[in-house]
Amino acid sequence: MNISNKLLQDLEYLAYLESFLTESRVERFKGVLENRTKHITIVAEDVYQLHNTSAVMRSCEVFGIQDLCVIEQKFGKRIDKEIALGAEKWVDIHRYNSVQSSIDDLKAKGYQIVATTPHVEANHLEDFDIAKPSAVFFGTEKTGLSPEIIEQADAYIKIPMVGFTESLNISVSAAIIIQNLTTRIRQSSLDWQLTPEQLIEKRIDWARKSIKDIDFVTQRYLENQIVD
Repeated sequence: MNISNKLLQDLEYLAYLESFLTESRVERFKGVLENRTKHITIVAEDVYQLHNTSAVMRSCEVFGIQDLCVIEQKFGKRIDKEIALGAEKWVDIHRYNSVQSSIDDLKAKGYQIVATTPHVEANHLEDFDIAKPSAVFFGTEKTGLSPEIIEQADAYIKIPMVGFTESLNISVSAAIIIQNLTTRIRQSSLDWQLTPEQLIEKRIDWARKSIKDIDFVTQRYLENQIVD
């Protein structure tokens, strides 16, 4: 099957699914997806406090970042739905069981590795070059990022601070950095938006998550396709 045939089939399936949604719901999905980006992805390394990971996910959703990566080398994770407030439905979660596997995979996808740390000669947030697709790593509450990430990072970011405190809670620092970077890429001439294929994929995904008895609905669609 070539790409054009697959795209046609996806569009047909999407049209079928969206017939079960209200017009306002469909338009809402389109509007949100216009501001979604994969130019930046966020990576949380072994965050011990569950609510912090969930809060980072919420920031990703609010500011339009589609992918959140979670490294689970030390601590198992689950999503705190009370904190995420539904964000887990709209943000794609990618789990890694080691630091190295996350770095290798993200580099293979074309991302530069960006470490958030106040402990090296990092770029101030406002001076960070947004041109390259970036995977921005955030570390644990107590010790920050592991040496493995610091040593392999392609770039470093720090938030300018003028008080006595050296660092912020991960959920706060992530929100500040995500808001800054997403605002700047939207104001740039970069090709930061989702591709047409990615847009269709997410519209299908979100439609499926919005329809009750989706397995039954899909089965009826497939049966109709066979009859046709």
